[in-house]
Order: sequence, then structure tokens, then C-alpha cells
Amino acid sequence: MINASLIPKASAATLLTDWSTVPWVRLERYVRKLQQRIYHAESLGDKRKVRNLQRLLMRSEAALLLSIRQVTQLNKGKRTAGVDGYKASTPQERVELFNNMRKYNIFNHQPSPAKRIYIMKKDGKKLRPLGIPVIMDRTYQNIVKMALDPQWEQRFESISYGFRPKRSQHDAVEAIFNKVDAKSKKKWIFEGDFRGCFDNLNHDYIMEQIKDFPAKDTVRKWLKAGFVDNEVFNRTEFGTPQGSVVSPLLANIALHGMEEELGVNYRSKTDKKTGTVYHEVLDTKTVVRYSDDFVILCETKKEAESMYDKLKPYLEKRGLELAPDKTRVTHISEGFDFLRFNFRQYPTNKEKGRLWKLIIKPSKESQAKMIRKIQDCFKKNQAANVPALIKDINPIIRGYANYWKAISAKKTFSKMDDYIFKKTKRFLKRLHSAKNWAWIIKRYFKPDIHGQSKDNWLLTDTHGKYQIIRMAWTPIVRHTMIKYKNSPYDSTLKEYYIQRDIKLFEKDNIASRQKIAKSQKHICPLCVTSLLTDEALEVHHKIPKYHGGTDEYKNLWLVHSSCHILWHKAFPAKGKIPTTVMIKAFKKMLRQKREAKNNKTQRMH
Repeated sequence: MINASLIPKASAATLLTDWSTVPWVRLERYVRKLQQRIYHAESLGDKRKVRNLQRLLMRSEAALLLSIRQVTQLNKGKRTAGVDGYKASTPQERVELFNNMRKYNIFNHQPSPAKRIYIMKKDGKKLRPLGIPVIMDRTYQNIVKMALDPQWEQRFESISYGFRPKRSQHDAVEAIFNKVDAKSKKKWIFEGDFRGCFDNLNHDYIMEQIKDFPAKDTVRKWLKAGFVDNEVFNRTEFGTPQGSVVSPLLANIALHGMEEELGVNYRSKTDKKTGTVYHEVLDTKTVVRYSDDFVILCETKKEAESMYDKLKPYLEKRGLELAPDKTRVTHISEGFDFLRFNFRQYPTNKEKGRLWKLIIKPSKESQAKMIRKIQDCFKKNQAANVPALIKDINPIIRGYANYWKAISAKKTFSKMDDYIFKKTKRFLKRLHSAKNWAWIIKRYFKPDIHGQSKDNWLLTDTHGKYQIIRMAWTPIVRHTMIKYKNSPYDSTLKEYYIQRDIKLFEKDNIASRQKIAKSQKHICPLCVTSLLTDEALEVHHKIPKYHGGTDEYKNLWLVHSSCHILWHKAFPAKGKIPTTVMIKAFKKMLRQKREAKNNKTQRMH
């Protein structure tokens, strides 16, 4: 059972009525503590305690509420319905979903088949099949993920970076950069990719790995639930459906063990200057894996070529095989692509070609994809106005700049800025075919209104409200790789992840949000808890615009979305109230709600 102060309900007979009153931050804190206990129990080898804690988490209404919010509000596929056509897209529908699901039990849940849809692959030529479960299945899968994740985070190898909390593609890139430096002997690269990994994984092998998990029977039912394609039901004897909430975790569980199969060992070493403990590979080969993409770094070509045979037992157990068109052996001087980056060692001038330096650049495929997106953006807006074009193209520029800024991408930034300027020039000439170029320049090109550069040739709408940004404004900042097997479920690493989250927040957010968050010390002023959670954030005006408030930094706060909703529900647009008075009233209201729930629970029990 959950502590009564954590949940806005008194007993099994009391129904949730208002979605906006759910205390998300406190629920997340409760679930996170349970996950930390699971992680700790697993590290001690206490299997019974792990199972008991997993049962407690999966039966908790905190996990149910957080999962409903995750699959209906936060996930990208929240607007996609399963075979039943149901979408819980409004607060009232989410309340009804919660009140219905609390009556059932995840341990005897009967899943529905997934809905088969197809999306275009990265190459733009082939289609990728997705299996979309119904909302109830997605919710239960998220609960299972909450319980399984901390257990397996303690087991997973340090070289695995895909679909894991607080690990990213940039961590994998930085790992390769560190392993293939100028002094390294590992110059031969075995590039590997599993053919149809998600579609071919062996169900029996997955179930063997999670045989002690309390809800293993429900997981097996999901794997065997089948899918509906064009109104025809199909059975699934192998594979995990892409599009399922729990599939990436199950795939990671199945793919775990590559280092052990190849015989890669580590030893701990301490840096004499800093006292930092690090782990060194004791073998002539090492691995970096991101989900089903991986590279094996070897010292000789013969060893790299031997990986085909050494991986056979690993592949057979899991029902997989290598994709011939994506598997090859290359020398680092020839370069290779991994996670949309190109890795290649170049000879430096200082040593006349005897010393090599690894340089990472955006891959040609990744650059071509950005160019296609820019072309599509201009094509989409060819009959629209300038503000619409700017609003569509800026997120593309910002997204690719943030993804590429951890590598040597300055030349690519300039190249893309030049390309966008040429496309802009054609767009404006087509928009005003009867006007000369001088007239267009005077009307649409203005100096930087953000103060980030002295550029006077920035596309700006006639009112000066919207302005295009440049990729070149983004500074190159080397990514700090996560340490060895560090996990966010390790309670002893709280300070480590706070500092890391602040760095990643600054890396992934625009300058204005960074400035506001820093002024608040990364704390939400409304609930006085950290901004650095999975909760969505919104900009809040201290003095509302309808009372004369401005968009100046001193009038802005960055707050949790749930806090923002609750704030405006408590203080609708009526009379003007001083901000300090509103904050005190808001906190008092939260305290009274919590106390009322506690008192009601005590009376019921």
C-alpha cells in the first residue's frame, strides 16, 4: 500500500475525480525510492527482496498514475490508438482510465493484440513495422518497465548505451573516442548490425532471463499476443514489437552478455594524480553497443575478422543473425559510420603522417537527412508566409545543432547555414517575384534580435517577432561520458546525477530557459522541488500579461507543467493579486489538500 500522503485518494471506495490535483512530484519520489531499493537489493544478490519490492511497486497506485500519464501525455505515441481505437487524450478520460484499471491486477491481465502500422526507415526507402498496443497494455507495460529497469540496470554491461536511463548516443560516441585515441593499438573495426533484431528475438531466451520476475507470465502473454495487420490477425512466435513500451528493455535484456561471450575483461586502476578509479580493458578487443548497433574494436585485422565466428554462439541463443549489408571490417584510417557520426583517424602534419588523430564528424547520411528536412520545410511553406517558415525551420536547425555540437561540426554548421540562406533567397524571390532584390533585403533581412551575433542578414518577419537562427551560433562542447556502470537508481550517486543533469539541461535547452533555470537554482518556485526530472516544463509569468506583465526575464519562471496547471486553476484570471501573496496561498492550498486526504484516510481506516 502507498503512504496516504502520496496519493489523492482515501481508500478503494474513493474515486479520483480531478486529474490536476495528482501530486506528480511526490509520486515520482515514492516510485524512485522503491526503484533504488530494488537496485540495492539486486547488488547484494537478495533475490527474494527484489521480487517483493517489484510486487510492491507494480501493485502501487503511484506507479499506475505515473504510467497513465507517461503513455497518454508524455510519450510521442500518445495520440496513436491501438486495435480498440481508444485514446485517453483528455484529463477526464485519464481519470476514468485510472478508476477502471485500479480494479484489475497486472498479474492476471489478458493483453490485446497490437495494431500493425508502418513508418519509413532512416534510409527513406524501406518501411519499418511497428506494433501499437492498446492504452491499457501500454500502461501495464510501463509499470513492468518501472519494476524491471532497476534490477537490470545493476546487471547491464558498461558498454551498453541504448534505451537506458541517463545514457545517450553521445555517451557511446565519447566511449569510442576514448578507446580509439592516438596511443591505442585498436585500429581495426568490426561493424555489426543484427538483421531484424526486434522481429527475431527468441521468446524462450527472454523468458529464461526474467524467470524470477513476478509478472513474467504477463510478459509472455505480451510476446505471444500477436498483431492485427489490415484487419487480419497474425500470431507472434518470436520477436518483440517495435512501438511497445517495454520492447526496448526486453531487447536489451536479450542482447546482454556480448562482452562475456567475447571474453572481454576489466581491471580497476586508480589515477595517481586525481585519485579517480577507472576501469581498463584487459583484452585486445573492446565493444561499444547502442541497442542493436555495435562495433568491436580490435588490434589486428585477423582478430576483427574472427568476430564472425566468435559471435555465432551469442547469436544462436538469441535467434539472431548479422545483416550482411551492414556488417564489415574496416581500418580506422578508412573511417566508419556509427549512430549518424563518422569516425576516422587522420594523419597530423606535425609528425609527417606518423601520428594519427581521431576526428568525429556528422555522417554524410545524417547531413543528407537534414537537407531533406529543410527541403521539405521550404516545400511545405512555399505558399505560406515568412513567420510560418521561420517557426517550422528553427526547430530543425536547433535540433541538429544540439545533436552535432559534441563533435567537430563547425564546418558542417557553416555549410548548412549557407545552404539555408540559398534556399531562403529563392523562397523570397518566388514570394515577391515582382520586386527587386534590394526591396526584399530591406523588408526581410534584419540584425540579430537575440544579441547572439553581429549578423545583419537574418530572415525576419515584417513585425520583428520571428527570426531565423544560425547553426554556427551553437558552440562545440565536448560531451562528458557517463562513468563505467553508474546508474541513476544508485542512491549513493545522487549528487553525481544532479550535476550531470544540470549539464545536460544546459546542453539540450535554449539559452532563455537556461538563464531562467539558473536564476532559480534549477528549482521549481511553486513546489520547491528540482526542475531536473522527467516532468515537462513551462514558462510562467509572475505578473500575467493581462495585468501588464512583460516577457522580460525578471517576470518569468520555469515551472513543472503540473504545477502550472494547478496554479492557474487556483488563481483564474480575475483581480490582480501580488505574486508573494499568491505563492503563500498556493502552498497553503497544497498543504490543506494533503492534510485533508490524510484525515479522511485515517477516518476510513
